[in-house]
Order: sequence, then structure tokens, then C-alpha cells
Amino acid sequence: MKTTDDTVLIGAWRAAWPEALAVWSKFTRLRDPSLCASRVEASKQGLSGSFAMIRLLDQSVVVDLPLVTELGLDDYALEVLAHEIGHHILAPGSASDQFRLLARMRRALPTLEQHAPMVANLYTDLFINDRLQRQANLRMADIYRKLEQGRSAEAKASGGVWTLYMRIYENLWQLEKGELGGGQADERLDTDAWLGARLIRVYANDWMLAAGRFATLLLPYLVEDTDALSPSRYLLDTRDAARGCQTYGAQQIENDEADGAIHPVHDKRISGLDGEEPAADAPARQGGGQLREPFELGDILKASGVNLSDHEIAIRYYRERALPHLVAFPSRPAPESQEPQMEGLEPWEIGDPLEDIDWLQSVMQSPRPVPGVTTVRRVYGREPARAIDAVPVDLNMYVDSSGSMPNPQAHTSFLTLAGAVIALSALRAGAKVQVTLWSGKNEVMQTPGFVRDEDMILGVLTEFFGGGTCFPIHRLRQTYAARRERPAHILMISDDGITTMFDQDELGNSGWDISAKALAQGGAGGTMALNLERDWEGAAANKWLQKTYDDLKRARREQGWDIHAVERYEDLLDFARAFSRRHYIQQ
Repeated sequence: MKTTDDTVLIGAWRAAWPEALAVWSKFTRLRDPSLCASRVEASKQGLSGSFAMIRLLDQSVVVDLPLVTELGLDDYALEVLAHEIGHHILAPGSASDQFRLLARMRRALPTLEQHAPMVANLYTDLFINDRLQRQANLRMADIYRKLEQGRSAEAKASGGVWTLYMRIYENLWQLEKGELGGGQADERLDTDAWLGARLIRVYANDWMLAAGRFATLLLPYLVEDTDALSPSRYLLDTRDAARGCQTYGAQQIENDEADGAIHPVHDKRISGLDGEEPAADAPARQGGGQLREPFELGDILKASGVNLSDHEIAIRYYRERALPHLVAFPSRPAPESQEPQMEGLEPWEIGDPLEDIDWLQSVMQSPRPVPGVTTVRRVYGREPARAIDAVPVDLNMYVDSSGSMPNPQAHTSFLTLAGAVIALSALRAGAKVQVTLWSGKNEVMQTPGFVRDEDMILGVLTEFFGGGTCFPIHRLRQTYAARRERPAHILMISDDGITTMFDQDELGNSGWDISAKALAQGGAGGTMALNLERDWEGAAANKWLQKTYDDLKRARREQGWDIHAVERYEDLLDFARAFSRRHYIQQ
């Protein structure tokens, strides 16, 4: 229940909102802040620990007013709100930039990656607060003085990270050493604080490029300071900023990401000493083509507040990675209809054929037709005819998930990626897809028949068994127990273990017979993309492999299987593109 004091405080903070927006630009448009009168209300908004936060998903600012009062910041509405708006306008600004920022921070903090969200938050605060303190004349330094008053004597005497952070502000704002708080400082810390302040000024217009440098500056202090998070716990307003946001673009590794993890003293633009000097006009995002592993993407997303399981992250990972390789959405020119269609009227003028006059329309315009003035004629055109839709070939895909294959949720699986490219291309063409993931006996997962649900298909493709190798013959048998109404192409993605499909099933039926019946009932042929030697047909092999090769030759000769040998799993991507274009681009 709100008290009179709560109402007055909320009113004062709400009144400060327009002025806070105007600090950045009079054209800034954000939704009104959520000013929470209780901790419970703040928690429902996703705010805990800090007294304020941003949500990049819906461009919202949330403030915990009880905590604001507890910290003695009731009179700093303009400063706090302007700071939160700065996270929307300046840094990080968007979820994609938050992902990029954390990726750079994590690379610069080996073994201490768990501190990347805190370091990223402190880093972006520096740019925002320096601008507000110097250009907008807001009382940002007073907020830190207030927070320092609430710290215990023991806390004030320790914490290298916090001391360094306060010294950076003191250098930026030309304050007396120790005025904002922090513990004792030696010559090394004072030098690093000067470098940190220089970094903020030098890279004020290119803060992303210097993120790794700032993290590298803090790294030795994080190693020594076991409680680095404690002093700044009320300042983590971007900890969960990207919760609920889309994750597109986070898997690309930028060219300057690794090179940016250097100490500022080695950056000539900061220290003035001989060292690296990045080009001032070089764009930060250069698209080198290198991509992260799924587990790396997962770590970045979780550090950003994105609450997804490893499996859900894998689904997003392979969907995004498959998109550039998909076939285009189907299109076709529509032929003209042979029957002319009336499109309207235009004036009939003297000299035009007399029979072209539409007398009814002319008389309706004037009871006394005046040639060339009130006379009109009809205009005809041709209407495009409706093309006859072709029935796309459905896809029945079987993907190997045995122990010899990588786990798609941890490392890039080109079997999964190839399956995603082909399946999503088939969906674009209007086909239905059934995916079966298999490994050892009884280790099998399948979509509920032929479906057009992307998440359902990718959900099966991104699972993992990692067991033995035993093809699920019974699933192939059940799928083609009766002829389907629509044709379906059968696709196997595996290695030499695929020949277990020709063994007997649990009912004693021959796998050869089941395979032949499946191809006949499917009516659209079958393909095998297998990890084999390129010259497997003529290669000398041991007894086991020779039997495998003989079975594959027989399958091609007797049943018509189209067999593609893929020496490296990475080559499956080329196969997937070629297969998709051959089967799902209308000629």
C-alpha cells in the first residue's frame, strides 16, 4: 500500500523524467519509467540488487524507490534517470551491442569470465557518467560520495577494483585523490587509474573498440580482489539488460575482438608510448567470417541475462547459421490471361475510330454528346493468370547422433547444420519435413510425423545421444507401411555406420527389403551423405570397411540410392546447399 511519502517521491521522480530525456536530446522518446514503490513490485519487474536497471527488450527504465531512499538518493532523480537513459542512447544501446561487449570482455578475462557482466557495466557507466558530469553538469560525483558513506570501514580499506574505479573517476573529474572513496593506492594503481581515464577520453566515440583494453586493465586487480563485486552491487543496472531479446548476430567473431585484449599501456593512443595504434577510422565490425562455438554463444547470452537452456540456445544458433545458405523463397512469373479485361475509360477524341465510342458512358456524362469533349471509350488490358502450384517433395531425414559425432549443443556439428539448411529450405519450398535422430539401440528421437514447425524440427536436430551405432529400421518401416499421398525424398546423413540399416529389424525383417519398400512408397528417391573416403569405391580397405563399401555399392546398384562421399564433416555444408538447390528450387 502506497503512503503519502511514496506518492510524493514517485511524483517528484516522474516530474524529472522529461528533463532527463532532454539531457540527451529533446527528440529522445522512451516509455515512461517504472517507479516501484516496493521491493516486491521491483522484483516483479525483474529488478533485484541494484536500485535501477534498464530493459533493452522494451526500452524501459525500472527504479526501486525503497532502495533509493535507503541509499539516500531521493534527491538525485535527474541524475539516476539520465544515467539509465544513457544506457539506451550511448552504451550499450542495444542487445546486439551488449552481446558484442560481453564477448570482448570475456576474451580479455581468461579464467575470470564470470566477472565480465560486472566489468562491462562499470565500463559503460564510465562513458555515461563522464558525459553527464562534464557536459550536462549533473551531480554524478555526489552519487558516489553518497554510496561511499554507506560502506563499512572494513570495506573502505579493501577492494583494489573499487579503488581503481574510483581513482579513474577522480582523474576524469580532476578531484582530490580519495575524494570519492576506495582504499589505499600505490604507484601502480595510480598509474593504471590515469591510463583508465585516458582510455575513456580517447575512445569516447568508439567505446566498443576499447572494451578489451579496459578489461585487461582490471584483470590483475580482479585476480587479487576476491570480493570485487561487493562495492558495486548497487550499480549493476545492465546485468540482465538483454533478457528476452533476440540473439541474432551474437555468434559472429569480429576481426578486432581478439586484438583488443591488450593493456592500455601498449596502446599508443592512450599511453603515448610506442605500441599498437589502431586506425581511428577502422570500423569495429568487419565480419571476418569466423563464428563462435555453440557453448561460447551460450556463455555470452547467459551473461547478458538471456534465460535460455543450452538446447534452446542451440536451436537459435543453428537457425541463424543456416539462414545465409537457404534457398530463396519460391517465385514465378504469372503468364497473361488471353481474355482482355476492362480497366477503365479515357476520352474519345476526333480522329479515333468511331466504333470505339462507349455511347452509354458518354450519354451518362452528357445527354448531348459533344465529340472530343464528352465522348469516352473503354480501355482494356490483360490480367495475369493464376499459375498452377507444383507439389513440393517432402523430406524424410535421418541424422546420425552416435558417439563419433559432436554434441551440437557444445560444438559445431556440421551434420546438424547441414540438416538445418536442408530442412529449412524444404519448408521454404512448401514441403513437410520429418526428422529422425538416431544412435544406438532404442536411442531414437523423431518429429511427430511430417511437420512444418521450424522449432520442432530444429529441436530434434539439436539433441544428442552419443551412444552406439544402430539404425532405427523400425522407424523407416513404420513411416512407409502404406503409400503416402505426397512424394517424399529419403535423406541419410551419417558415416559408414549407415549400413546397419540393412540388418534385420526386431521382427526379423530384412533391412534390404524395408529399404526397397521405403524408396518405392516414398516415390521420390533417396540420398546418402556419408563421411567416407572420396575414392571409397576403389579404395583398399580392411574386412569391416570392405563389407560396408560392398553394401553401399549394392544399395546404389539395386535400389538406386544416390551416395555422396564427404571426406570432412565441414564439406556437408556444401552438400546441403547443393542438395537444397537441386530439390527445392523450382525450375
